Amino acid sequence: MILSHILPPFMGGIAALMAPIPCLATIVAEDSPIILSGVLLTLVVIYLSSKFGAEAARRLDFPPVLGELVAGVIVGVSALHLVIFPEGGLSASDSVIMTVLQGLNQLTPDALTRIFESQSEVISVLAEIGVIILLFEIGLESDLRQLKEVGIQATVVACVGVAAPFAAGTAGLMLLFHVAAIPAIFAGAALTATSIGITSKVLAELGQLKSKEGQIIVGAAVIDDVLGIIVLAVVASLAKTGEIDVANVIYLIVSATAFLIGAILLGGVFNKSFVAIVDQLKTRGNIVIPAFIFAFFMAFLGNAIHLEAILGAFAAGLVLDETDARNELDELIKPIADLLVPIFFVTVGARADLSVLNPTVPENRAGLLIAVFLMGVAIAGKLVTGWVVFGLPGINRAAIGVGMIPRGEVGLVFAGIGSASGILDKPLEVSIIIMVILTTFLAPPFLRVAFGSSTEPIPEPIAPVKAASE
Repeated sequence: MILSHILPPFMGGIAALMAPIPCLATIVAEDSPIILSGVLLTLVVIYLSSKFGAEAARRLDFPPVLGELVAGVIVGVSALHLVIFPEGGLSASDSVIMTVLQGLNQLTPDALTRIFESQSEVISVLAEIGVIILLFEIGLESDLRQLKEVGIQATVVACVGVAAPFAAGTAGLMLLFHVAAIPAIFAGAALTATSIGITSKVLAELGQLKSKEGQIIVGAAVIDDVLGIIVLAVVASLAKTGEIDVANVIYLIVSATAFLIGAILLGGVFNKSFVAIVDQLKTRGNIVIPAFIFAFFMAFLGNAIHLEAILGAFAAGLVLDETDARNELDELIKPIADLLVPIFFVTVGARADLSVLNPTVPENRAGLLIAVFLMGVAIAGKLVTGWVVFGLPGINRAAIGVGMIPRGEVGLVFAGIGSASGILDKPLEVSIIIMVILTTFLAPPFLRVAFGSSTEPIPEPIAPVKAASE
């Protein structure tokens, strides 16, 4: 791709190669103020919609995060087209905000496309930072000692939550719908994911993050994410070459295990260093800035070894949870999370294209039938995880199962990779997207019902968590 742009000017001479450089710089300089305008206008829409959605959900006695997701759907590709992204074949002309900018600045179609792509990339990066901060906050609010206590149960829940839907989904697609082996395996892999961002936010809003059930769900979701990455690596290599890259799979398993265990074991050493550094700093941000340096560095390490950045952020939160400055740090991070986390949830909703639910579109009909099957497997395959927890009498098994249901952005990653590689045909791609959308939106209210219907007393959290969106 890069060579196709570089070689022709090179063959034409050094002068031809150098000529586009100042031109490109001029284009970027001209675009920058308009890109900024687009980002600012998009953020206004995101914040307004997230706040209206969260407040409406709270008044209806639903988790505020559900309101943010629904608000994202309203302003996104399914309705108002205020917050949309280039993925899925959308163009700048589909965006209301881009239309406004074009009217104000008389932009050419090429310039408008560049600005749309750049603005979308900025919002996507802000959303990624938002979910990193969310997982850092969740790590801080989690109890490392209690997480260790339920570690074995969380591991069992995660393994069953990956194996059961993967096996049932793959076998069902092949036997009932006669889907070829590799697409069926890819679709089955999409069923394994759990969205830790969505689940943990709901648990925090319900004050259940530090309950036994909450710690099992969060621990299992973290392990689930690691297993999901490994499964994705396996099916992606299978799709490309028809063979599994064993070396890459072993690398991911070893690196993921070493990363998480190493972060926890080194926590005690780092805690003392962190407190010593904080004591030496006397200017504003003496606690929060070192904490974010550590969180972002851990997120970078996670990303660099081909894991998820959010796993690094979560591990950083767990480590700092043991420090003396934890309570003060928790309060300092909340307003930052309030600013960036809603971007993540609104963009998740904005990317959900509900047009795939329209049965009048012929290409959607086959996908809807498969989607019904995948939804059944997606829900049953995670619900069963609550019943594999052992050694904890009186545990709310339904809540654990429901907490593992939402696929969120993780499932969409599977669908996107499968579609881009040409493995998934349209009906199968549509069915995966429907499964992701419905599990994402159904889990928050169901999780509230599951905790509300518990017949056993639910342990009170040590420090009740105030909703990040309140």
